[in-house]
Amino acid sequence: MSCGVLNAIVPLGLALLVCSAQGFLLPNVTELQKLLGRYQQAESHVRVRRAIPREDREEILRLHNKLRGQVSPAASNMEHMTWDEELEQSAAAWARECIWEHGPTSLLVSIGQNLAVHWGRYRSPGFHVQSWYDEVKDYTYPYPHECNPWCPERCSGPMCTHYTQIVWATTNKVGCAVHTCPRMDVWGEIWENAVYLVCNYSPKGNWIGEAPYRNGRPCSECPPSYGGGCRNNLCHREETHLTTPETDEMNEVETPSVPDETHVWVQPRVVRPTKRRKTPEVTYMTQVVHCDTKMKDRCQGSTCNRYQCPGGCQSYKANVFGTLFYESSSSICRAAIHYGVLDDRGGLVDVTRNGRKPFFVKSQRHGVDSLSKYKPSSSFTVSKVREQDLDCYTTVAQLCPFEKPVSHCPRVRCPARCGDEPSYWAPLFGTNIYADTSSICKAAVHAGAIRNDIGGYVDVMPVDKKRSYSGSLRNGVQSESLSATPDGKAFRIFAVRP
Repeated sequence: MSCGVLNAIVPLGLALLVCSAQGFLLPNVTELQKLLGRYQQAESHVRVRRAIPREDREEILRLHNKLRGQVSPAASNMEHMTWDEELEQSAAAWARECIWEHGPTSLLVSIGQNLAVHWGRYRSPGFHVQSWYDEVKDYTYPYPHECNPWCPERCSGPMCTHYTQIVWATTNKVGCAVHTCPRMDVWGEIWENAVYLVCNYSPKGNWIGEAPYRNGRPCSECPPSYGGGCRNNLCHREETHLTTPETDEMNEVETPSVPDETHVWVQPRVVRPTKRRKTPEVTYMTQVVHCDTKMKDRCQGSTCNRYQCPGGCQSYKANVFGTLFYESSSSICRAAIHYGVLDDRGGLVDVTRNGRKPFFVKSQRHGVDSLSKYKPSSSFTVSKVREQDLDCYTTVAQLCPFEKPVSHCPRVRCPARCGDEPSYWAPLFGTNIYADTSSICKAAVHAGAIRNDIGGYVDVMPVDKKRSYSGSLRNGVQSESLSATPDGKAFRIFAVRP
């Protein structure tokens, strides 16, 4: 038996741990039931609340089955997973130990186990389950022709065995528990009020030399016990049971006994959570300019592509040079009127710098006379700013992918409560600069550009990718860390002036 560690702690405080089996014989089912029974108390002992709330149980189970049904390549023998109360109780017994290590050792020979811990703001168990599954980005599925006689281990990241345990086809039972530990030693750091999640699995997965599932048409190789049943790409027994709704009085389990075990510690590299940084001041992409503001005087940095022009610029005495391409000493606002992007009421205009042009030709358009200039100079073009309503899940990669020399995103309006969306629906990677696979509106709350309870308008600027993205806790929203992918880009987000 060996245990692996995912060395990833975000500023909030988050750690994951997985135990990977190294063996080739599955335990006898009867023996497993006896072993699990050791971690249940007799009837005479005091009764306590369930090890995990019903809604958390349902979220964990629902997410496991959702993720198992969407593996790529497709699985032909992926079994539907059910909740097991004995696994839940054994998980609760270990969670109460508040030891950041897999255990107890006598149980690990028969079950699989994933662990996670965090401190700070509330996180649903589904967040950790999704984090375990997200190791898929570092995992390469071993196809049958590669498995001769054993399948190779294909993990390019620090850890993939959280993922493979979740999608192990023959693992069809899970039971989890959550416990708040007053003090917990996590890789040398003492975390106070650490929220500890333990998930136990049966039959266990992660057998060395085996693929987690067989590739093929979904449900085409289900075990005969499923009777040909298939639901959401999972082997499923088409059975109906009349169940009694659970009440608060029923929401109790026996207090598991605490076994006397010797714990073997694995010493991984310590990654310490960083201190929280102060939330930066809100920044604006849109610059407020005047009728006579010249492009060459204003555009000197990266955030110089969206401007707010006042009204009354049509008859203002400020020069405009060129047609379509405007020379950099031109008035931004009057060039926008000349091109037809704005009228005399003013408004928003986007600007794109276009390098040097050999000359600029005069013309009369929309009540503005432009001038000629017959010498090379820097140029720019103008375009209309669009507005678009978004949901909480839209990303910059979907809305306006990064392109050179510049990408103009519409001004977007976000709904309320996007900061409350779980990471598996609305992911968020980075701080200040976010990976373009992040939720735009969740990033807007994180950056302080809008309030979570009311939403609102924000400006978005696609930028080139970063080497990595650091997570942080800001404005009640936790972003995650991420290593940049080869084709991934990024974006910045800005508040809109009131």
